[in-house]
Amino acid sequence: MIRSNVSTLPMKDRLRQIPSLKAPLPDCDPLALPDTPQDAFALWLDDALEAGVREPHAMTLSTVDENGWPDARVLILKNVDHRGWHFAVKAESPKGRQLDNEPQVALTFYWPALGRQVRLRGPAIVLSVKDCADDFLGRPVSSRVSAIASRQSEVLEEGEGLESRIAEAQALIAANPGYVSPGWRVYAVAPTVAEFWQGASDRNHKRLRYVVCGDGSAWERSVLWP
Repeated sequence: MIRSNVSTLPMKDRLRQIPSLKAPLPDCDPLALPDTPQDAFALWLDDALEAGVREPHAMTLSTVDENGWPDARVLILKNVDHRGWHFAVKAESPKGRQLDNEPQVALTFYWPALGRQVRLRGPAIVLSVKDCADDFLGRPVSSRVSAIASRQSEVLEEGEGLESRIAEAQALIAANPGYVSPGWRVYAVAPTVAEFWQGASDRNHKRLRYVVCGDGSAWERSVLWP
């Protein structure tokens, strides 16, 4: 199908025409946020859900590879607790190998309907075998099948039999409902720095930074320039 409405404007001009941080956006008193980033995140997540933001638990995980090149992809947040922000990966995937090599990561959430962004940086720590197993078994059957069958990010050659691998994984789970993929890992990112950013149409953005203190039992909060 040939599109008849393709713009003839230069890309720079097309991009400038796209609205960003369009009012109305919520106001925010940064220092009114809770004392911990976990509680602040829970509050903003509730706001995103009430505003009808689609998939507000989607986040960008940023890592670096063995050559120091940055890499990023969107994952789903699994949990937030005193240990940090949780996500799951296959150990043999590129991101799993990158985490083995360098556990320092960044997480980014963006909720455009509210003009809000949350950024976190810190080490990703592998959780217990039980945590990993519970997460895997809590996934829908189709997701478990995909995790077992897929050789994530490898080249899929023609005729390699993806359908047969899926069928084998389905049979495995049907025969062993408690089967857990041995390479399934759940990580918690324990942030050393977290920033909550409220965008504004006049670009007078509100920013609050949390920095962990000492043994990690308390947080120092600072309001940042826009």
